Amino acid sequence: LKIYTTINSRMQQYAEEALSEHLSGDVQPGFYRRAKGFKNPPYSDDLPKNVINELIMRSLRQSNRYYIMRARGYSEDSIMLAFNTKVRMKVFSWRGEIDTIMTPLDSIRYYKYFIRSGIMVEDPHNGHVKAYVGGPDFRYFKYDVCTQQRRQVGSTIKPFLYTIAMQNGYSPCYEVENIPRSFDVGDTIPWTPRSSGSKAYHGKMVTLKWGLAQSENYISAWLMEQFRPSAVVDLMHKMGIRSFIDPVYSIFLGTSDVKLEEMVGAYGTYANKGVYTRPMYVTRIEDKNGNVISRFSPRIEEVLSEETAYLMLSLLQGVVQSGSGIRMRREPYSLMNQIGGKTGTTQEQSDGWFMGVTPNLVGGVWSGWEDRSIHFETLGEGQGANMALPVLALFLKKVYADPELGIMEADEFERPTGFNMELDCDKYKRESTGRDNPLRDRY
Repeated sequence: LKIYTTINSRMQQYAEEALSEHLSGDVQPGFYRRAKGFKNPPYSDDLPKNVINELIMRSLRQSNRYYIMRARGYSEDSIMLAFNTKVRMKVFSWRGEIDTIMTPLDSIRYYKYFIRSGIMVEDPHNGHVKAYVGGPDFRYFKYDVCTQQRRQVGSTIKPFLYTIAMQNGYSPCYEVENIPRSFDVGDTIPWTPRSSGSKAYHGKMVTLKWGLAQSENYISAWLMEQFRPSAVVDLMHKMGIRSFIDPVYSIFLGTSDVKLEEMVGAYGTYANKGVYTRPMYVTRIEDKNGNVISRFSPRIEEVLSEETAYLMLSLLQGVVQSGSGIRMRREPYSLMNQIGGKTGTTQEQSDGWFMGVTPNLVGGVWSGWEDRSIHFETLGEGQGANMALPVLALFLKKVYADPELGIMEADEFERPTGFNMELDCDKYKRESTGRDNPLRDRY
């Protein structure tokens, strides 16, 4: 059989290099240094020892060695004896394979230290996955974090809420008071989400564009008051997210578990003029004589209007221009092209996300650990802007430096025909002096 994939070999190489360079360069060594001071490394100090032991034992029972020994009829005591007996083995390191002697149980703890990460990049116009790295090294990390794993998405969920606002006639320049908002969640006291931004802006009028760029929870809470959780869930499902999303008010905090593959497909909708295209990996299969056995086409669905998608591209570009994704503009990446994105960080920095959107490529990166209770202690080290964003930035820099790929840094998002709305909010405000708070100008 001949199987024709969508993967571009050069982009695949660049994705593997980007992931390796970032993790081995600063992030993984930085975690090693921090973890040395933990009571039970690599787990954080607030985790009880009995819980740590349970996590280690769970991994032991999920290992190939355990499955094989159970299948051969070994008793639990015999298996534990084998796991506590030193043997010669090869283990992964970012400097190359290491020949060593250790117990299989110690090897389980050894691998817990490693940051897992995955990157997936697609052509949003046809859903063809161009690069796909499911982990640091498949020989040692079999679990695919792109298509098998579901993890909390953090603030990468917020653009879906803003999308509903754009669908309902709001302008990116619509101003909202940046104050706390509370929700009645039943018999308990009202729930009031905390601010995730600078106190200097509390109580001030800010634009929706600013709210997404700064990932401010107060503005997301205001949007949730307007549109309700069920509307967000419905939209996410239409944009290709098949994972279960609980329709609760706290949805915008990103506590739902979603696959990276699903997020890449959903964000691709923005770059494809509102048309969702499901990521695909194989175009056709032929027999040994060249006869086509199967041919595959992308699954597509028009979800958003072209104008709504374009407004969202403006909002997402604001994240990179002046918000949590601004690191893409700075050294050593210096990506000054049209690029939008959204960072995501979950509770206690267990997950770091970055979703990026360009005119020709849409990519997503997740970085974290096998166990959620392993993480950086500080937000600066564990946030998506540090854990995940650099992987996609390095990848794009390599792609733009390769003229044979035909993907140019000068490429721009296509403006919808007849669209004439002012998206520079400072300019819009000057031109609209005396008007009411702007809803959309209907293009």
